[in-house]
Amino acid sequence: MSFPEHRPRRLRRTPALRELARETRVTPADLFDALFVVEGSGVREPIAAMPGVSRLSVDQLADEAKRIQDLGLGGVILFGIPSHKDALGTGAYDPDGIIPRALRAMKKATPELLTIADVCLCEYTDHGHCGVWDGSSVHNDETLPLLARSAVVAAEAGADVVAPSDMMDGRVRAIRRALDEARLEDTVILSYAAKYASAFYGPFREAAESAPQTGDRRGYQMDPANAREALAELETDLAEGADALMVKPAMPCLDIVAKARERFAVPLFAYQVSGEYSMLQAAIERGWLESPRAVDESLVAIRRAGADRIITYFAKDYARRHRG
Repeated sequence: MSFPEHRPRRLRRTPALRELARETRVTPADLFDALFVVEGSGVREPIAAMPGVSRLSVDQLADEAKRIQDLGLGGVILFGIPSHKDALGTGAYDPDGIIPRALRAMKKATPELLTIADVCLCEYTDHGHCGVWDGSSVHNDETLPLLARSAVVAAEAGADVVAPSDMMDGRVRAIRRALDEARLEDTVILSYAAKYASAFYGPFREAAESAPQTGDRRGYQMDPANAREALAELETDLAEGADALMVKPAMPCLDIVAKARERFAVPLFAYQVSGEYSMLQAAIERGWLESPRAVDESLVAIRRAGADRIITYFAKDYARRHRG
């Protein structure tokens, strides 16, 4: 029997040879941590649905920021959980609200750490929807100025990047104009441009206390069945002034990440969401998946699909294991 001259197994024989042939790498700098910030003092409250993740009070953030920076992570995205919620989500654009205070604390401790402020109303409204709610639907155009105010407040507090995640039409243009009018034209907009109405957000809604009280978000978040629509959303947000784009969730949408990477030249993020994290953690805890291999494989798959950066709750753990 004759064998082909080319034998792919030659490059798989040893760890050194596999490293030589490796096409995709994930470094700590490729990963962004996500933090949930709450009112109070001395709070480090574990989240039951997300083992290893905790809600933190503002006074805990200086040390957390230093840990993130020392691990060499790319940065952090912040989600606020206020003590007061109301119909219009006023806490989202309060200059002394939970996220502005968090940003000031982190920037004082670690001025060089890249900070992203999530821009949405869902954590701040008593009904749990991402905009102005009339009991049956969200009013898109009435929501835009509130989102714009939220973005300006976050940028004034030190956010390097604002990330609208609400999926209202026209919100990137509204935010860009508001930032420019406030002389914050250097603030980057990272748009959750392709955000699906996914079943994988459940643990996050527990963590952020942001589940809708009535109805759901399928009227404004994308249908998971649609791919062409995602590309149209990405293109629209770029045209409105987005500087970077995000696909969410990550692993169920690797095809969208790949299509976006082929089509758009701007930085591309993918969010490995709470359900992806909790699902892997649950299987690992039961011995059904091998850790850390399963975690590392999930992250390399997202990078291989084309994401430049990944928001993941595994960020600190991965960085501890892969520091140079």
